[in-house]
Amino acid sequence: MRVLLDTVTFIWAVSSPERLSRRAIAALRSDAAVRELSSVSISEIAIKQARGKLMLGKDDVIAGLADLRVRVLPYTADHALCLFDLPLHHPDPFDRQIIAQAIRENIPVVTCDEKFGLYKEVTVLW
Repeated sequence: MRVLLDTVTFIWAVSSPERLSRRAIAALRSDAAVRELSSVSISEIAIKQARGKLMLGKDDVIAGLADLRVRVLPYTADHALCLFDLPLHHPDPFDRQIIAQAIRENIPVVTCDEKFGLYKEVTVLW
């Protein structure tokens, strides 16, 4: 089963795993799960780190991807086109892009963000 990690889930998995729910931990530890992180999340982390809002750096992201055995899901034109039809339940542009990816790829999102659940096409694991 494929799962898409939200940015905050990846950050917590790397820096504060005690903040993760049991279901999130199970998804991260499952040998059957194919864990994916959006390339959008890497951009979000880089931008927040550059602005001083996040202490997670490039080396931490690279190590986290390897340690958690997470593959990066590229953001495509098909994902972006989904945004035209996406209701404005969630105002954050990074999260909206992740939601669009989850819809187009038909994969659940591991997130604590309750706004993801407002999209009927998105399955949330938390």
